Amino acid sequence: MTVQRTAVNPWPWSMELGYNQGEIVSGHTRTLYCAGQTAMSGDGKPLHADDMAAQLALSLDNLEAVLGEGGMSLANLVRLNVYTTDVDRLFEHYGVLASRLGAAGVAPATTMLGVTRLALPGLMVELEGTAVA
Repeated sequence: MTVQRTAVNPWPWSMELGYNQGEIVSGHTRTLYCAGQTAMSGDGKPLHADDMAAQLALSLDNLEAVLGEGGMSLANLVRLNVYTTDVDRLFEHYGVLASRLGAAGVAPATTMLGVTRLALPGLMVELEGTAVA
C-alpha cells in the first residue's frame, strides 16, 4: 500500500518557510513517534556548545538515525516539533533544517516553540518527529 500525503494549506506563506499547515496521510501501515533528538554523541554526551548550526545539524542527523533504525527516512516525516532556547538564533540557521527537509522532498506540519531550557545545559535545539510508512 502506498502512503498518500495531501498538503493542507489555507494560506501560502508557510510553504515559503518549508512547511505545511497540515497533512492528510492515508494508506500508511506504520507510524513512528520519535523522541526529541538533540546534539548528543552516540555515547550520550552533549556536543557543540554555543554552536546553533552544528547542534541543529547533529539533531537532524540523530533524528535521521532513529528514522533509519525504524526503516524510514526524513521523507516519511509528517510532523516535526522544534524546541529551542533561542528562537531568533535558530531562525539565523533555519536553512540547515529547511534544506535537509527540502532535499527529502517533504514539508511536514511543524511547530516551533521557544523554551527556557532543554534537558541538559548547553543544548539549544531539540527535534521531535512523527513519521509514517
